[in-house]
Amino acid sequence: SVTMPHKAAAAELADELTDAAARLGAANCLVPVDGRLTGHNTDGGGFLDGLAHDAGITVEGRSVVVIGAGGAARAVVEACGAVGAADIAVVNRTPDRAGSAAELAGAVGRVVAPDLAAPAIAEADVVVNATPVGMSGGPDGEMPVDPHALRVGQVAVDLIYHPLETPWLAALRRQGIEAHGGLSMLLFQAARAFSLWTGVEAPVAAMEAAARAALAARPAV
Repeated sequence: SVTMPHKAAAAELADELTDAAARLGAANCLVPVDGRLTGHNTDGGGFLDGLAHDAGITVEGRSVVVIGAGGAARAVVEACGAVGAADIAVVNRTPDRAGSAAELAGAVGRVVAPDLAAPAIAEADVVVNATPVGMSGGPDGEMPVDPHALRVGQVAVDLIYHPLETPWLAALRRQGIEAHGGLSMLLFQAARAFSLWTGVEAPVAAMEAAARAALAARPAV
């Protein structure tokens, strides 16, 4: 199991890559098969599994806005494109990084400048924060996007899992908007890795309990 900043190096060192890991140029899970290492990327699939678990929906045929263009954002964009999202808008301050991420979605990917993001956010079915804004240790109350840009009926996901409720999530929930944190993506990417290694279904409930206990023991900052 490989985490930042080593995912790109793991992909380079693997003997072969899955399609997702190859497109992303990043592997977070190495699996030995017949003396060779296969590099997988379970992050995007973990996001989709978490969304289904938390919100009971898929992104197939839906519009998605992803805020950010780093590794987590790229995995989400690639996975959403692969399962048939209708439109994927990437919002990021650096146009080149946004473009590189949007290309992972193929024809349905596009770049939206931050100052023009409000209409795209308002029209989206799913809005994902894939930036570190709101993470423990950051400025108090900082938010990735104005929560009032969203409306009831949308689903928001903040990929941050520490704290479990970021200022953005809290504000959205006060407005009655369905909003979920990043613990499920963390959990289900690990569950996929567990199954790849063992060939059996992951004990998701036990894994979630362990993750929540570990996070509860962490200091707030």
